[in-house]
Amino acid sequence: MSDSSPSFDNPAPARSKVRGPLGRLLAPIRGRLVVATLLAASGSMLTLVPLAGIVHIAQAALNTTAATGTIGWTITASIASLFVGMALVTAGEMLAHLADNHITHQLRVAIGQRLMQVPLGWFSERASSEVKRAMQDDIGTLHSLTAHFFTTLGRAVGAVLISVAYLFAMDWRLALIALLPFPAFFLFLHRAVKASAQHMGDVVAGMARIDNAVVEFVNGMPLVKAFGDRGNAQDRYRAAVDDFAATFTGFTRPLVAAMARANALIAPVTVLGVVLLAGMLFVALGWIEPLQILPFALVTPGLCAPLQLLHFITHDLNSAVAAAQRVQALLDTPVLPAPAAGSLPNGSEVRVEQLSHAYVPGNPVLNDISFTLAPGTTTAIVGPSGAGKSTLARLLLRFFDPDAGRITLGGVDLRQIESRELYRRIGFVLQEVRLIHASVADNIALGRPAATRQQVEAAARLANIHARILQLPRGYDSVIGEDAQLSGGEQQRLSIARAVLLDPPVLVLDEATAAADAESEAAIQDALARFAQGRTLLVIAHRLDTVMHADQILVIDQGTVREQGHHNALLARQGLYARLWTQGRYQDSVKKALPAC
Repeated sequence: MSDSSPSFDNPAPARSKVRGPLGRLLAPIRGRLVVATLLAASGSMLTLVPLAGIVHIAQAALNTTAATGTIGWTITASIASLFVGMALVTAGEMLAHLADNHITHQLRVAIGQRLMQVPLGWFSERASSEVKRAMQDDIGTLHSLTAHFFTTLGRAVGAVLISVAYLFAMDWRLALIALLPFPAFFLFLHRAVKASAQHMGDVVAGMARIDNAVVEFVNGMPLVKAFGDRGNAQDRYRAAVDDFAATFTGFTRPLVAAMARANALIAPVTVLGVVLLAGMLFVALGWIEPLQILPFALVTPGLCAPLQLLHFITHDLNSAVAAAQRVQALLDTPVLPAPAAGSLPNGSEVRVEQLSHAYVPGNPVLNDISFTLAPGTTTAIVGPSGAGKSTLARLLLRFFDPDAGRITLGGVDLRQIESRELYRRIGFVLQEVRLIHASVADNIALGRPAATRQQVEAAARLANIHARILQLPRGYDSVIGEDAQLSGGEQQRLSIARAVLLDPPVLVLDEATAAADAESEAAIQDALARFAQGRTLLVIAHRLDTVMHADQILVIDQGTVREQGHHNALLARQGLYARLWTQGRYQDSVKKALPAC
């Protein structure tokens, strides 16, 4: 029952094999949950004592020789047991909720700490909904387990155990017959689950088909509206829905029929009927007295509810196991190794030395790349789509570490620089703009929260976004996603303002104008031109006319540097760069001609 803060990062391998994800997550509060379960079970047992008291009072009332004091003591003991049992159940529930609050708090903190250490590239490979599901929905599922499942289990098991023990103590022969419906219930239940499991694969496949058809149907809606195409996607969606309805009927028919028979077997009236029929038979045979049927008539029907409850809460357990697997997978996410002792770079020269990287082993994205970014110069990375340009930029930002080679900043390997120090020296403006649900000012000052309003506004002016911010309902206090609705180009300029405020000596630009319209692109280019002065600049670009004045141009294809040099020299070589340049110029001329057609 230790209350010390749990460590979820590196559990012992032997333990992890035995316990599984759910056991690993609940290990810090296992003792509390055991105690809470025992308290709930004990309390449930005590709350059933009044039933035995009723039987005793009935027997005493029919026995003229029984002392009145015996009935009084029975009533007192029954009432006391009821209140003590209720108190124990309440204590168990309180302990379980406190344990739940402890573990959910620790899990959220542990996940947050873990995500602060994972490579930034990890986030670009996953949807935010996936992380939100583990951090919020799955932990909510674990809340239901820790706060309610174990105490419910304790109450149900306690009620069943004390009832069965009491019935056997009264008469073991009648107890055996009275309890016969319950094994039959589990037999029918097993058959129902087995019958439905045969169709489970078809149900899952049907749901997948509906998901795909919905996405295709929604994405194709503009075509349907514009061209009146009411076939294809719509027909496939309708067919997927109809097929799933038929499949689900086949899945539910045996399940519903078997469950109906199983529930009928342990309906209170069925159980009571079995008790009365067997009891009358035993009375006729002279084995028991008529009054001995009373405890069975009172207690046995009461077993129906806890047994059905045990069946229902198994669904919570199954859901919790799946949730625990996802939460534990998040906690086991590999992290970037932190430097033992952070080193500070000496200058802003960047060297890329024999760099290689592969997302999938055996399929390298970058292979043996080397170049230098001299302080105050501009280097452009160009190449066909999929050549590895963005991967190179993300390695330079240490979104993840290379498989081979290294990148140094000021003579220090990036892996030996603390993240905070690294991002003070290397700023970036990427194609995917990430803004948080906060004010515009807070988004600009994200990397420098102590900045003054004047400094924030100065950065916005340089990024050509100040005038647009003033047009928002509350200006810089407008909240992103609420009263601050910005276009893609405007969001990009906001991210530039964020980088301006940090004032890094090295700046990485990855397709910074990709999501901008013509007007925003001009504003972004102007902002970047002013901001880049005096800085070491690395530009990833598809449009070659934007980088033709770079100090050096690296042409990457299939993960290797194919050509390197100035614009004019590369054109004169008549190689890959020249072909890309010709292709780009042709595409631009086509775009300019389209409006005139």
